[in-house]
Amino acid sequence: MENMEPTFHRGFQTLRVARNLHQINRKRLSERLLTKQSVVKNKSFVLLKGGESATWYCSDQEVLFRQESFFHWMFGVEEPDCLGVVEVSTAKSTLFVPRLPIEHGIWMGRIWTLDDLRKKYETDSVMYTDEMPKFFKDNKPEMIYLLEGKNADSDKITEPASFNGIDAYKTDKQFMYNEICELRVVKTAQELEVIRYANEVSSEAHKKVMRAVRPGMKEYQLESLFLHHCYSEGGARHVCYTCICGTGDNSATLHYGHAGAPNSRTLKDGDMALFDMGCEYNRYCSDITCSFPVNGKFNAKQRLIYTAVYDANQAVMKAAKPGVSWTDMHLLAERTMLCVLKKGGLVKGEVDAMMEARLGYIFMPHGLGHFMGCDVHDVGGYLSTCPPRSDKPGLKSLRTARTLLENMVLTIEPGCYFVDLLLDKAAADPVLSQFLVMEEVDKYRGLGGVRIEDDVVIRKDCCENLTKVPRTIEEIEAWMAKK
Repeated sequence: MENMEPTFHRGFQTLRVARNLHQINRKRLSERLLTKQSVVKNKSFVLLKGGESATWYCSDQEVLFRQESFFHWMFGVEEPDCLGVVEVSTAKSTLFVPRLPIEHGIWMGRIWTLDDLRKKYETDSVMYTDEMPKFFKDNKPEMIYLLEGKNADSDKITEPASFNGIDAYKTDKQFMYNEICELRVVKTAQELEVIRYANEVSSEAHKKVMRAVRPGMKEYQLESLFLHHCYSEGGARHVCYTCICGTGDNSATLHYGHAGAPNSRTLKDGDMALFDMGCEYNRYCSDITCSFPVNGKFNAKQRLIYTAVYDANQAVMKAAKPGVSWTDMHLLAERTMLCVLKKGGLVKGEVDAMMEARLGYIFMPHGLGHFMGCDVHDVGGYLSTCPPRSDKPGLKSLRTARTLLENMVLTIEPGCYFVDLLLDKAAADPVLSQFLVMEEVDKYRGLGGVRIEDDVVIRKDCCENLTKVPRTIEEIEAWMAKK
């Protein structure tokens, strides 16, 4: 059967992903653990819990399932309610799946045999979840390593796996989180191939949106066009986050598009558009932001702000490489933008003094970018072994302060926004106000904001940009003119 092939594939021209992507990850984990002195190497197992099926609130309406990220990274299983075990000494894997009732075949489709699932996911064995107590009784583990840890972005705790009778065994919930996170931070060639594909699909979808946009449309119509291309052409059923389709004032709301602001504004001639959208494929993410004028032509104010952000994006793109501090990259982006804003007459004084006063935060309140992989804000930013989070304005919003390593995947997304709340705060601040030319700044209120976001891989001596969309002012105007 087509959907039982040992690959992730959505047919037609979509990417075929071999299941050895997950085999390699399991092997990487085993090899890493075997180098740790504190790890019990004989008769020890890693036990992970997959995502669970759910319904909306108290109804019987099912939530469209997406696999839990750590479990996907290790097993690549698409079905809910599974668990997985990896033997540390051998990397041998056992997948545990629910024993489904006969009625499942009527409502949900064919019930696959254990051997079907073993071949599909290329694990060493597959058993039913109710057989887990017997599995561990037969294997007599000296240690079971469970996954529990706090996500630095959400502050939510990863829930450790369990089974009936686990209390009879020695377990460790503290060790695994950092170890798997470190492996997820540095991508394999197989993972990079999937992330590159997701970027290609999302890039083409953004280009379609830019060609289609015109005054009088609704923001959600452009969101719909993006979603349609990603699924119909790229086989990407999910996006990695709520689409942000901000125009006019809305483009200055960093996470616009949520339930309270559902991409519902009508586009107007002269608006700036900021569209931040990315699809996922095989649970690997993309995250791209394109900013452009709705009418296809930059006016003088839009041109100045776009230039400030583009120059910052390019400065970081050229400087990012292994050994470089991500915090330094954020500061480079701020400095580059402030220099352009000073040249444009919006700020005055010495840029060094502006940087010391943290003026850049007023125009770019978010961090420069983030790790990306099985989650759009991927794990590993602030582990116990990493530099701590800054408490300074702007810098405290950075999702990592780490030094860059080869094969990390990050977003580079500087932005410049005119947010009344922040501008009023700065105008009332005796330190910050000395740098602002308020009569000029006030002319930009209502413009919204500009963000340019690319997804990059840190290479040996540079970074590779995976995002392929029109970026310069000239490229954008030429592309949009071909509507």
